[in-house]
Amino acid sequence: MQLIEAFRLALQSLWANKLRSILTLIGVVMGVAALITVITLVNGTNQYVATKLTSYGADVFTISRMSDVILTPEEYLKYQKRKILRFEDYQAIRDGCTDCSEVGALLSKSTNVVANGKSSNNTEIRGYTWTMMSLNNINVAVGRGFTPADDEHATKNVIVGYDIVDNLLPDGDPIGREIRVDGIPYTIIGVGERQGKTLGQSQDNWAAIPLVTYQEVYGQNDSLDIYARAGGNSEIMERAKDQVRAMMRARRHNAPGQPDDFEVNTNDTFLDLWKQISSLFESVTLGLASISLVVGGVVIMNIMLVAVTERTREIGVRKALGAKQRDVLMQFLIESGFMSLVGGMIGVMCGVSVGKLITLISGWPATVPLWAILLGLFLATAVGVFFGVYPASKAAQLDPVAALRSEM
Repeated sequence: MQLIEAFRLALQSLWANKLRSILTLIGVVMGVAALITVITLVNGTNQYVATKLTSYGADVFTISRMSDVILTPEEYLKYQKRKILRFEDYQAIRDGCTDCSEVGALLSKSTNVVANGKSSNNTEIRGYTWTMMSLNNINVAVGRGFTPADDEHATKNVIVGYDIVDNLLPDGDPIGREIRVDGIPYTIIGVGERQGKTLGQSQDNWAAIPLVTYQEVYGQNDSLDIYARAGGNSEIMERAKDQVRAMMRARRHNAPGQPDDFEVNTNDTFLDLWKQISSLFESVTLGLASISLVVGGVVIMNIMLVAVTERTREIGVRKALGAKQRDVLMQFLIESGFMSLVGGMIGVMCGVSVGKLITLISGWPATVPLWAILLGLFLATAVGVFFGVYPASKAAQLDPVAALRSEM
């Protein structure tokens, strides 16, 4: 039997039983849709995390009191017992780390910003040293960044994100205009480039003031996060980290053999942790998607068995006219494979649509890799063919004389 003829017969069979075909495809559609959705979201998030972390540069590391990732209450309590990092620690690293090309520090909190009779909600107020704009890889779109003079004189200057401009100062040039943060007036000297949304959260709802000014207003009881850039290769990076660790241990009086009571982290630390978390999430969800595919395959097998029973006389006629076992086998395998392939195509479209819809609603980054689409289609077809083997072989082995006597 020619392949074209086999495909034609498969289409006729599926079209003749449209409702049954649609119900049969549901399991495959759900499995492939879940597969594509998960891969789309995880892949997009991986790219986002990698981009954000590497945007600091592979030569940037941080020194902080607490780890950025805390998995248990015990870890949190342990970190809470540590001494805070103070402005003097930042100055010591800035002045003493010879392998560090740039050192900065920051503090932050959420509050409201008022300007022009309007108020923002949950704006992140950042206390920056003049180097932090560069270390955080934030470019100034309008105006200027901070200078050493802003640090030295604790100026009331502020750099804002575009949410502040769009929502509070929509008309005219924002440079030189005044905003109030917790009742204190600040003069806008710059506006950071737009960063968009992540997970539905705007990245442009922030205002940065000099770190010294921040501590004068909000006190010095919060622990600093210190950033350092090692200008050079990985060897210089390791030397810089060793220098900083030695200085911090001496300043915090860590005895020999005693573990550090501070954290030194690089981009690789966060990337490795994120990969572990995303891999676990991906494995669990893909396992559930696989179950859906298996269920869909079982449904296809049962439906094909019903089709074989219904078409016993048709099979007998074809065999009596010269059709061989492999011709009958191929016909039913093509039917089951084609049915699941159609389900896979619908599942791919549903999965991509769900991923894009989630991005539209929540801002969760999503990218659709070509290999995921091809994988979904391949798995769907493979499931159909695998679970169609038994019904197809049963049809191929029918005795033509007994089949012709069938009343079905």
